[in-house]
Amino acid sequence: MDFLSPVLAGFGVVFQPDNLFYCLLGVTLGMLVGVLPGLGPAATIAILLPVTYNIEPTSAIIMLAGIFYGAQYGGTITSVLLRLPGEASSVVTAIDGYEMARQGRAGAALGIAAIGSFIGGTISIVALTFVAPLVSGFAVDFGPAEYTMLAVLGLLLVTTIGTSSVAKGLLMALLGLLLATIGQDPLIGTERLTFGSDELLDGIDFVIVAMGLFGVGEILHNLESSRRKVPQPIKVGSVYPSRKDLAESKGAITRGSVSGFLLGILPGGGATISSMVAYAVERRVTKQPERFGKGAIQGVAGPETANNAAATSSFIPLLSLGIPANATMAIMFGALLLQGITPGPLLVDEEPELFWGVVNSMYVGNILLLAMSLPLIGIFVRILRVRAAILAPLTVLITMIGVYTVRNNVFDMFLVIGLGVLGYLMKKVGFEPGPLVLAFVLGGILESAFRRSMRTFDGDLSGFLREPIAATLLGAIVVLVVLSVLRAVRTARKKKSKEIDVTPAEHQPADRDEHRDRDPAEHR
Repeated sequence: MDFLSPVLAGFGVVFQPDNLFYCLLGVTLGMLVGVLPGLGPAATIAILLPVTYNIEPTSAIIMLAGIFYGAQYGGTITSVLLRLPGEASSVVTAIDGYEMARQGRAGAALGIAAIGSFIGGTISIVALTFVAPLVSGFAVDFGPAEYTMLAVLGLLLVTTIGTSSVAKGLLMALLGLLLATIGQDPLIGTERLTFGSDELLDGIDFVIVAMGLFGVGEILHNLESSRRKVPQPIKVGSVYPSRKDLAESKGAITRGSVSGFLLGILPGGGATISSMVAYAVERRVTKQPERFGKGAIQGVAGPETANNAAATSSFIPLLSLGIPANATMAIMFGALLLQGITPGPLLVDEEPELFWGVVNSMYVGNILLLAMSLPLIGIFVRILRVRAAILAPLTVLITMIGVYTVRNNVFDMFLVIGLGVLGYLMKKVGFEPGPLVLAFVLGGILESAFRRSMRTFDGDLSGFLREPIAATLLGAIVVLVVLSVLRAVRTARKKKSKEIDVTPAEHQPADRDEHRDRDPAEHR
């Protein structure tokens, strides 16, 4: 009964009129962001961070959370109708979803995606309700040594799982750690990397980094890639899947819910990775793999269920440990700090209204999304016709006004522009900003925890081995490093073997031509 009391009180928080309004606003904005290719929930939340200053903390986090999981719904619509993923997590949905649409089954694809998203999200919320307090209770005993190892493990997972290139991910993480050191030393107060600038004495605010890399950087990159013409959407038809569709999707939805929940918890996992894993699993377990890529409904149901389950479960490490699992959660971490709330093991006891209000708002948000996603398809498709040249300047204007209001400092505006250009160039050369932002957030946690650990252990690094939990996490780090090295070696060998296989084929015609030219001379 002690456990149920705060949970039920959380529903009382959600059903307050202002919180219901912000929940509805969040999921609506999320769907809109999901429909518009390129912008993404991370950029939108980053742009809206200054707005949350004037909103009550629980309402602000409810709205931002709604944007995150609402975007997973919206990205499906353009993936199915236009083969134009509005969200990275909807890329694999476009493979079979668009083929279903071409076969006149767009409604069934959108319907099963909405149902799968609702089921996956709801199962994940129920699991979150029970798992998050348990993790918080376990993590209450964490000291500096445990948080040091946890931060290192999080950084490694982000760079090895969450990026296509480990080397690029590590480079971005190192840059993020470097940016986190700018300002005054947190323990002894000496200046670091300020270059004599008084504006940098307090370091770079997280809002500036997030709005620069994700806000301005994404907008610049999208302006360049938005020159392509948006194709005409395919007619939707009936949005209610048949009994056969539901029967075929049942297993995919179940597997997607489980895999999405588990992958969402891992730092570096998240909605995009979970949707790709779910698609690969469905291709492996099906008796008719040849149907995939040609309109298999399991190829829509599995990934869509998984990405919504992962979007919800990624709140567990953030709220329970204070460790963001992905770039969007890193921005949510910043939003909580802006409200004067420190996410971590004590949050569930110190801020029960906020904790359970945010968790329970996801039940309401999922119901709202299921009710709105299908009737509003026509409106969202029309929004795609608004030119990027109109949307981009308005978004940049809102971003710059928001940046100035944070500290009323013009220098911050120049920083955002500089970081925006950096984010654009990173995208151009294939570097993702996610690891940089996560490392920037985790850098402060890592430095403080490590230095406190060293004071406790009198500078002896072997002290980490004497702490059971820290030693276990260190073992996981070693295993992860070994697996990453083995994967890199295996990839290098495969690449080398392919080059060896191609070389004889390239030289063979030339040898034949050489023999052909030589033969007449020999006969003569």
